[in-house]
Amino acid sequence: MKKLILLWMALPSVVMAQTFTDKVTKELKFEKPGNANTLVLANINGSMKVVGYDGDKVVIEAERTIKAKTDARLEQGKKEMQLQEIDRYDTLIVYVGGGCNHFGYNDRNRKHWAYQWDCEGSNCNPPYDYVFNFTVKVPSGINVEVSTVNDGNVSVENVKGNVKADNVNGAIRLVALAGRTYASTINGDVDVDYTKNPSQDSRYYSLNGDINANFVKGLGATLAFKSFNGALYTNVPQMEGMPATIEKEASDKGVNLKIGRNRFKIGNGGALLDFETFNGDVIVKEKMN
Repeated sequence: MKKLILLWMALPSVVMAQTFTDKVTKELKFEKPGNANTLVLANINGSMKVVGYDGDKVVIEAERTIKAKTDARLEQGKKEMQLQEIDRYDTLIVYVGGGCNHFGYNDRNRKHWAYQWDCEGSNCNPPYDYVFNFTVKVPSGINVEVSTVNDGNVSVENVKGNVKADNVNGAIRLVALAGRTYASTINGDVDVDYTKNPSQDSRYYSLNGDINANFVKGLGATLAFKSFNGALYTNVPQMEGMPATIEKEASDKGVNLKIGRNRFKIGNGGALLDFETFNGDVIVKEKMN
């Protein structure tokens, strides 16, 4: 008769991560509608999608996901990571608050609403991970300032006002724009498409990515271009070279002169369109129809 021998081994306990997901919604309205109306939407981890429509309300939907190793840490994340808002006369500000970040108006150098990191604070390394993925509807005529840092791309579509889009580890996609534009990311492409060419100075930047900009036929502008490892490509006719800018910087040895951006006049000239990359190309096109 055969005997079965059971061997018991002491295995280390495995701690399973806890995950919580829900949807957070907000519906906001400007106190006094006008051309200065601006939505500032600030995120840290997650994607941002903003679409203009014909309504008069800002409709925000955010999918919130929090992960932690224990229930206690998960509950801490649910409590701390919340959407917060600041309602000013002509500006609505919505941001992800909690952890080690402090959101406010920085008037020393940036002079705009932004996160200020408290890296020495006790909450600087929270024991949980979090992501907020935003889908937002806005009145199409307002100005939009949107930003994120990790784990997502930034997208703005059908906004006729000014658009400012910031990212760090992700792409920026701006479609059906008609106003002044500022787009900046570190690791990602910048894609911009206009239904009306901007009449005010605009800037486009990517450290490690290409910049693709599509303008309406008949563009008139001053184009500036600067890149370390990239090139400028275009199908725009009547593009004339202009003298490069000279950057001056004082030093102990005197004034240090550097050749700055290459500049080109397009058509009859107009607003400054400033393109800069480090490891990427810039493609500027006029749409054929």
